[in-house]
Amino acid sequence: MPNKIVSADAAAALIEDGYTVTTSGFVGIGVPETLLKAVARRFESTNSPRHLTLFFSAGQGDGRDRELNHLSADGLLSRVIGGHWGLIPKVGKLAAEGRIEAYNLPQGVISQMFRDIAAGKPGTLSRVGLETFVDPRKGGGKLNDITIGDVVRLMEIDGEECLFYPAIPIDVALLRGTTADTAGNVTMENEALTIDNLAQAMAAKNSGGMVIVQVEQVVARGALNPRDVEIPGALVDAVVLAEPGDHMQTFRTPFSPAFTGRYRMPAEAAEAMPLDVRKVIARRAAFELPVNGIVNLGIGMPEGVAAVAAEERLLEHLTLTAEPGVIGGQPASGLDFGAAVNTDAVIAQNQQFDFYDGGGLDIAILGMAEVDARGSVNVSKFGPRLAGAGGFINISQNARKVVFTGSFTSVALDLSVENGALSIRSEGKVGKFVEQIQHETFSGPRSARLGQPVLFVTERAVFRLGESGLDLIEVAPGVDLERDILGHMEFVPGLENVIEMDGRIFRDEPMALDVDLLALDLDARIALAADRQQLFINLEKLRIRNAADVARIIARVEAICGPLDHKVDAIVNYDGTTIYPEIEEDYVSAVQRLEDTFYRSTTRYSGSAFLRMKLGKSFGRSKNAHIFESAEDARRFLDQA
Repeated sequence: MPNKIVSADAAAALIEDGYTVTTSGFVGIGVPETLLKAVARRFESTNSPRHLTLFFSAGQGDGRDRELNHLSADGLLSRVIGGHWGLIPKVGKLAAEGRIEAYNLPQGVISQMFRDIAAGKPGTLSRVGLETFVDPRKGGGKLNDITIGDVVRLMEIDGEECLFYPAIPIDVALLRGTTADTAGNVTMENEALTIDNLAQAMAAKNSGGMVIVQVEQVVARGALNPRDVEIPGALVDAVVLAEPGDHMQTFRTPFSPAFTGRYRMPAEAAEAMPLDVRKVIARRAAFELPVNGIVNLGIGMPEGVAAVAAEERLLEHLTLTAEPGVIGGQPASGLDFGAAVNTDAVIAQNQQFDFYDGGGLDIAILGMAEVDARGSVNVSKFGPRLAGAGGFINISQNARKVVFTGSFTSVALDLSVENGALSIRSEGKVGKFVEQIQHETFSGPRSARLGQPVLFVTERAVFRLGESGLDLIEVAPGVDLERDILGHMEFVPGLENVIEMDGRIFRDEPMALDVDLLALDLDARIALAADRQQLFINLEKLRIRNAADVARIIARVEAICGPLDHKVDAIVNYDGTTIYPEIEEDYVSAVQRLEDTFYRSTTRYSGSAFLRMKLGKSFGRSKNAHIFESAEDARRFLDQA
């Protein structure tokens, strides 16, 4: 068997004009930097290879000069099909100026396309992208006027709309591993992620193309444990030893054994975030975290939710994930994004998106840049600036619940949290709640039609996606509704029931969110009177969000009332209670079963006229149900009964 170790320049010389090239990488992880530099160097000296098609999934770059930015010379690329563009501004500039054909497809779809190309399938069939800018009815993922050819088609399968992404044969895959033997077998023991390396290698090989892999060390043939080999030598045509400095584990970290999963890091008390805009938003979003749920946190503003969850002692009750394949542990941020410490597992990116697309995420907490009255969101394109969707479309379309987070306005926004209230010193110059978004990365009408729960969390207001669009549901203390919220929106949201955001969000001390979300205080909240004739249920400020929350309440009542030989009078405090619309029907049904089994009468009270109206509507069928404005009114009724 020939020795497959070659120089970077020799490897670059294998790429011919017009080839379709795919590369590995996620932000700064798994980047074949030496190979990309060699391609750029060859083009600069020989004007070849020319007119390449670049086909990649995740964002690959540092936002300045590295990774795919090396390929930005005029004439080197003629077409780019990518999942995320924000980290490759030099290539993005070519697209914005109409010097290359440019497409943005969902990151997860491209990741799955590698696998389907490898399998010889005609393409990838998916619902992901429907009713967004990827849908052919809304542009088909094209990013400029010179981009004409279609790379996605609308189809109907058994009466259901789907998108078909035709297979794209791959001529060259530029990949990265850690160690190779001279026969081309490649391991990835020092890599933070495996990403799609195997699928890309198979896709190139089965397209009749070549596979070139950058590594940091070479060993003799047969020296590698076959169980450690991620890319078999049978798929590899050439191996290149990385130049010094070109094989960092991430663009921020040269090497950390914790990112490999080789060691677990000791739990350390993280420094609490300062009480600023970022923390206020992260705190409110954290109220939505599902106990024992599987979570995806986007980059940027949503990263703060992990810090709040740690401060509130919730991390051990969640499984955090990241789209390149991380399951469990603590995700890293910035140019380390995609890596994680103390993970439970690291799987291939295409498999992670299989799980996401199938509805495996209990919740996704993502960023937002523009929102319209219908609840549609843009994070992908702003005038000439291309950010790209990345995994946003896969994640937001398919998570069981979505929370979009971001400041209410941006650019020069200056505010503080003082005395338990929000103080706006200088308003942002750019409003985010607009009449018409520039690019539809998330379709509000589709989500509403499918019944997906969606919240929009800012530092001063919280909105819920309703059947007809955005409804304002919460306002921060210290904020004027007309001046600070409606005055900076290009549309008027629904205003039927607006309450004040939880005051704990705006105070320095921890919120005791673990008590709320884990229902640690249910024993105190639900108790039997000394005479065993009355059951007191205190749901004040409790958020009843899902089936698990309902089940805990029901179980506590059953544990108390089950052993009794008589029925009781139930007295329920609904002051500040939030019953999420998506669980309302299940909650009412469960409570009515309790009434039929254990209660002689039910007396409810709440200071909210709107909630009293809802309670009356929900429990109106019960002849023994009574709803009052205050605890005093409820007690007075019972004394007179």
